Amino acid sequence: MEQSSTTQYLRLLDELSTGDYKIPSTITSTLLEYVKPIFRSEREKKYSEPMIWIGLYIACASLVCILVMVADLLHGMRRGKLWFPCKYFRINSAFLTVISVAMKLPVDLSGSMPGDVDQVAKLGSMAFMCTMMANLLPCLSTMDNNALLSNITALGLLVITMVVNICIQIQTGVVSYKEVAPIMNVISSLDEAKINKDRNIILASIYVTLLLWLLVVHVCTCLAILKSKKDIEKKYQQGHHRASKDIQQRPGELLTVEKLQQHVTNHWIMAGSGSPQFITTCFRTTSASGVICVFVTILHTFTMFWSIEAILNKDCDSDYGLSMIAIVIVQFIGVVIGTIAPLSRCFATLSFKVSLKIISNDFKVFKLERYWTSKLSDWKRESLKLPFRSHGLNVVIELLKKLILFFCIKFQEGFVVVCKILALIPFVFMICFLYCFRCLKWLLHKYRFNSSWERFSSLDEKTDFLERNEDLRPYVLQLEDEMELAKRTLEGLSKSVHQLIQNGEKSHANDNLMNLIEQNPTRGIHGVAKFDNIDKHHMHHVPFSLLKVQYQDCWSLPVVTLTTIAVSLPGIGKVEVDNLLNSVREGLLYVTLVEENLNATDDYVSIQDAAKTLWKEVDIDHKWLGYKLQDPSSHVKTTRRIVEWFMDTAKNIVNTKDTSRNDDSIGRSICANSMYRITKTILITNIDGEVSQRELFDNLSSMISDIMTACLTNLPQVIAMKCHTSAIETREASVEDAARLLGESTQIIKTLQRRGIPDMNPSDLPFIHKWRAYLGNR
Repeated sequence: MEQSSTTQYLRLLDELSTGDYKIPSTITSTLLEYVKPIFRSEREKKYSEPMIWIGLYIACASLVCILVMVADLLHGMRRGKLWFPCKYFRINSAFLTVISVAMKLPVDLSGSMPGDVDQVAKLGSMAFMCTMMANLLPCLSTMDNNALLSNITALGLLVITMVVNICIQIQTGVVSYKEVAPIMNVISSLDEAKINKDRNIILASIYVTLLLWLLVVHVCTCLAILKSKKDIEKKYQQGHHRASKDIQQRPGELLTVEKLQQHVTNHWIMAGSGSPQFITTCFRTTSASGVICVFVTILHTFTMFWSIEAILNKDCDSDYGLSMIAIVIVQFIGVVIGTIAPLSRCFATLSFKVSLKIISNDFKVFKLERYWTSKLSDWKRESLKLPFRSHGLNVVIELLKKLILFFCIKFQEGFVVVCKILALIPFVFMICFLYCFRCLKWLLHKYRFNSSWERFSSLDEKTDFLERNEDLRPYVLQLEDEMELAKRTLEGLSKSVHQLIQNGEKSHANDNLMNLIEQNPTRGIHGVAKFDNIDKHHMHHVPFSLLKVQYQDCWSLPVVTLTTIAVSLPGIGKVEVDNLLNSVREGLLYVTLVEENLNATDDYVSIQDAAKTLWKEVDIDHKWLGYKLQDPSSHVKTTRRIVEWFMDTAKNIVNTKDTSRNDDSIGRSICANSMYRITKTILITNIDGEVSQRELFDNLSSMISDIMTACLTNLPQVIAMKCHTSAIETREASVEDAARLLGESTQIIKTLQRRGIPDMNPSDLPFIHKWRAYLGNR
């Protein structure tokens, strides 16, 4: 068994003191004083054994951040948004936790970094943090005010903690040079150790400065976002009012697919051009952060180049061991990949028309837009509600507030001016490139590609787009009126929404539903009125034994109940049952959309939840309230007996005393009451004789089709409603859902238009009881 260092040292002292070496006792006593340091060193080495796994944990956390940034890059390229919006990589509690794990090295105060690779790993973590902060900037606009405040505060605390800890490490020498450098400096005439020390300290100081700079960029951008959202919202409301004039539905008519496509396109233009992330990307602070990110990448690339030999020699002597190499490599990859999005955002101005006026305005760096300081000015004008009764104290606090905000406004103005100056670097490069490209293009067209056919073809395309552009241009939302969206950007937005609609249309997501509707081409949709006629025959519904409230009927519950009876008929083939289940499964997706958007009041929520729970049981478990379908009872054979069994079972469930009074018991009572009323109606309708299972299945399928058809007449309203949402942060995603829904439901809407709908008030169409009342009076 291997002995510990402490044991070996004690044995050596014992030999020296008891052997023939004649070591004086004073020397032995002095040597004994080193036992404790040796023991402590041995224990610390034991305790630091898991550090290599912690290093791998840091590398994994860094890899997660990289993968999410790559996902944002792929999402931006797939959508044609080369300014790369933050869809996945966001500032929230989850990602801040992952980032804090990835940043363990810079905040580690006590860990020794004796090797060159260890020093590079610490510097690389700071560079990686700069890159992530530059990537995260546009996501600030996706938050509401409360989330923005909490998340920017959390990010600020993380960055400030990093900065303070790094400054302490520079002071204590943790960030300076490799451990053997002082020894080499003594025994060698070379100044390599001193150079390494100065280089690492200078790099760490630069990264600290850039981290603080990026933090201020985030805070200043937050202040601009608060005001810019309000300005864009005002313009959006005007555009929405304009777009809604042609989308009003009249009694007896459905909105045409063409009108819905135009409505969705108009709102897509507003949502895309007025996207908070797009507006934030166009800020000069975003361009400045991109410049800083590129500078960090260049700096860290040189650092890695200087450290290649140390990495190959595995010069990592810290407690983290060889995991330091993994951290260095992973975070260097993150720095390189993470630079793509911030660099691309520097050229977001290409989305707008480039003219001499725009160029001259960009060079007026001392001319500031109102939204940069508007929020601070509002806070300065507002009065504080103080709990103090002393007038003098209130006056002093008010003056201090105004003084502080005055300095904040001036600092904001100065900082934005510096950011504008930094943003000129990529802007000048872009202008030079564009004019060189245009000159080259002109020369090529003049001397090589000047055929008349191409010119006329190009002219026809431009004329066609200009005609469409005239209809879309009023719906473009611009924060700065002089910045006009480029034609190619507007055309890209238009093409993207049409592509979404076409993708939805090509998805064939409702083929089974369309087959069910086409197979039951009933006129008048009378199945909506026929499925529950128990009140018409002067029959009282089964009373709820526990519930005092009678719930309004909804669309989904009778569909699920009728489907339950239909699939429980043993005489029907499996193929037909499966086809019906597939049709109802597809139809309920749209029925649920209608209910969630148009029947979302408290009167309907409980019954809709009960229907969802029941459908999961029927569709997945093939059961109804715990009873197996197609075998409700072994002695039940005839159609009438099957229906009677459902009716009696439902009646027993409703009348059963349940003292729990929880949501599950309420839902069971609601479902059972629906089954009772429907089965009672079936028995009353067929009271004169026995009906075959085939005839009952066809009647049930027809009623299911009629109910879903009546419900789907509300899809145009749902699409129009999804185009308009009050939250600016989710508006683009909502319009995208509306475009997909329009594509999927195009054939359904055209079929309903061909059949025609009752001459009902459009406000009554979402409610099944109003349909039943209308059809019952005819």
